Amino acid sequence: MKTEKDGTLHNRILGDIERRILSGEWPPGHRLPFEVDLAEQYGCSRMTANKVLTQLARAGMIERRKKSGSFVSQPVAQAAVLQIHDIEAEVKSLRQHYGYRLLARSRRAATEADRQRIEVEPATELLELTCLHEADGKPFCLEHRLINLNCVPEAADEDFSRSAAGPWLVSRVPWNAAEHRIEAVSANAELAKMLQIARQTACLVICRRTWGSDGPVTAVRLTYPGERHTLVARFEPGEAERG
Repeated sequence: MKTEKDGTLHNRILGDIERRILSGEWPPGHRLPFEVDLAEQYGCSRMTANKVLTQLARAGMIERRKKSGSFVSQPVAQAAVLQIHDIEAEVKSLRQHYGYRLLARSRRAATEADRQRIEVEPATELLELTCLHEADGKPFCLEHRLINLNCVPEAADEDFSRSAAGPWLVSRVPWNAAEHRIEAVSANAELAKMLQIARQTACLVICRRTWGSDGPVTAVRLTYPGERHTLVARFEPGEAERG
């Protein structure tokens, strides 16, 4: 039967471990003390220590590996599907250092394939950007973006070598509609090299288009290694469900 002392110790151990993980004292990959060591350290039963570790594992904060012990989990980014999110903020929410690299920039007329992505007329001038977002020096997300220069002519004067186009567009160009499409792809040789993952690794792709009062503004394709990213959507019931 659980006693008040057991409950107090459980909360104390849980709080101590959570604090060490969230503060970065125990970084991802750090091995936690074994059950027997936690029990000895806190003067509790192994059952209490086991319940704490089980709770942490269910919360996704640690991984329990048979015969190896328990380890601090690698944080997984969560992006809101129905929002235009900031990748730099995503990385920083994981307590990791954000980095950005512009891989390619070109100004050209829209091709037929471009027209399908961004819904512009033939020969519309586009700015094409390919960049890599990094977390602690490792690839986090590959971004490929088209910007309609008819709607955003000032983008042609920006080199985007120091910061990504997404936040720049949000701060300067009002948008009144957006569309998200989610895909799953297997990494080909080129994508695997850019993201530093094995070929055929599952990747999560978010394709987004936004429109302003003058027409299509931008189309962006964001590719993440699937195991490092999850999507979250929040919504409210419609009138039919409320009734």
